[in-house]
Amino acid sequence: MFTVLANRTYRHLFAAQVIALFGTGLMTVALALLAYDLAGADAGAVLGTALAIKMIVYVALSPLAAGFASRFPRRAWLVGLDLVRAATAVALPFVDAVWQIYLLIAVLQSASAAFTPAFQATIPDILKDEEDYTSALSLSRMAYDLENLLSPVVAAVLIGLVGYHWLFSGTVAGFLVSAGLVLTVTLPAIAAARDTSPWQRISQGMRIYLQTPRLQGLLALNLTVAAAGAIVIVNSVVVVKSLLGGSDTDLALAMAAYGGGSMVAALALPRLLRTVSDRSVMLSGACVLPCVLLAFAAVSTGLQPQELWPLLLGAWFIMGTASSAIMVPSGRLLRNSAHAEDRPMVFAAQFALSHGCWLIAYPLAGWLGTSAGLQTTMLAHAGLAIVGMLAALKLWPLADSRILVHEHPELPADHPHLQDAFGKRHAHAFVIDALHASWPTERG
Repeated sequence: MFTVLANRTYRHLFAAQVIALFGTGLMTVALALLAYDLAGADAGAVLGTALAIKMIVYVALSPLAAGFASRFPRRAWLVGLDLVRAATAVALPFVDAVWQIYLLIAVLQSASAAFTPAFQATIPDILKDEEDYTSALSLSRMAYDLENLLSPVVAAVLIGLVGYHWLFSGTVAGFLVSAGLVLTVTLPAIAAARDTSPWQRISQGMRIYLQTPRLQGLLALNLTVAAAGAIVIVNSVVVVKSLLGGSDTDLALAMAAYGGGSMVAALALPRLLRTVSDRSVMLSGACVLPCVLLAFAAVSTGLQPQELWPLLLGAWFIMGTASSAIMVPSGRLLRNSAHAEDRPMVFAAQFALSHGCWLIAYPLAGWLGTSAGLQTTMLAHAGLAIVGMLAALKLWPLADSRILVHEHPELPADHPHLQDAFGKRHAHAFVIDALHASWPTERG
């Protein structure tokens, strides 16, 4: 899997991603402490609002930004957004009012909403081989998990030495180093049509996504991942501290179990996906998630804390593994479902729609956890995960061949696209585009 790092361009981009993620992790810790300084006991509400702003910005702005990205050189676009994020992080230590936190988070996350899909869509243009790209997806997943595991530990050490305000300097440095690494490589241009407006590109990206059956299935699976992940992210502190009477260290261990499961899957998936289809792997993960939620909800009221603790670690580990089994192959689906010139918009559609699922799951986990209790919350999220899993089973056909037989009755017989056709009927790797406005009902 690590042989893909021999590609210099990808190696620099991967290093940029890791360093920027680490800086973002430091900011997450520092922001929580800043919110507590400004709002005291209401810090949770402040952070909840900031998280909601992040999700709303991601959903609303990522397709819009991707629509305009083709007007700029790809490297300049990514570097410019990193500099915007760095400049915003510089201002964070100096805020003295809650509204300023909201404003700066909106600006920073707007830049991230434009940066991340463009960055993700660049990788398949660099790594043409599918196995190399799969390895890159696994490495990206591991980078996110390592950030979740290591950033809080490093932040805790730095806080003891220099105070939490200096953590923001680590965030600034992360974005600046990321920009510097992107500057060291030459990136392929976005192959967008010159006569296509940003608004047409935005519409095209969403149309491709919502009319491609495997991507319809991916959207449903995003809901399953969000339903389970929100329980871990929002309610772990409730489970560990209130239900089990655990410590802050125990909470860190629970989150580490989830991240560890995700990393194990990321390491195993490149080899597994050589012999097992994306659909089988992803739907298997989707079946596991609600089962784990239901099982844990069933035993959470009948066992003593000392008996429940190892089950919690096991459940979180399994959910991390299953979530990674869904998310790692998703990039392959996006890559194989659009032409190179349309990929940035399709990646932006995935970014927006997947975060829309989290925008549903996060508040539900918080509100139900407060008003109805942990067991009811887990049952509700298991139900949401089942809805996503069943929808994926229905929307994503079992015979998901990339080569499809289809007809073009609307094209003249001498059209260049029909050069090798049998009459007006032929077969090729099928994606939604200007000549293929809808998915064929007959598959070959």
